[in-house]
Amino acid sequence: MQPSDNAANVIVKDEDILGGTPVFRGTHVPFQALLDYLEGGQTLDEFLDDFPTVSKDAAVAALEFFKVAPGPSIGMKSC
Repeated sequence: MQPSDNAANVIVKDEDILGGTPVFRGTHVPFQALLDYLEGGQTLDEFLDDFPTVSKDAAVAALEFFKVAPGPSIGMKSC
């Protein structure tokens, strides 16, 4: 699977969930929370420990896609 395909499946925008903030599918965990953790010097494992509803595969897929297509509209699917 291409990173963009996988990221589109793991990050969603739904107006009923956090007002349309991009979140990991099936959670209320914003993708931005992962970026904030990493920018703050915390590890991916620390993020996953604090947000157990996000799988490592989902986090990695989202990060890989973000590297290719950074920005606020990273091609997430709406629910």
